[in-house]
Amino acid sequence: MAKRKASVSIRECVACGCCIKVCPRNAITVPHGIHAVIDRELCIGCGKCAKECPASIISLEVTEE
Repeated sequence: MAKRKASVSIRECVACGCCIKVCPRNAITVPHGIHAVIDRELCIGCGKCAKECPASIISLEVTEE
């Protein structure tokens, strides 16, 4: 069954933390303040982080899981 998962463009992420605030599953962290990292096991693909990202660098990808 196909599912959506969030993906962040780490080269463009400025670690602002906006995505962390809206994630209902706490699936996003910013280790060492460098860039956001999404735990794909926790991500439910709701898209809230992608909508909140001011740089529009988070996208939803379809995965086969």
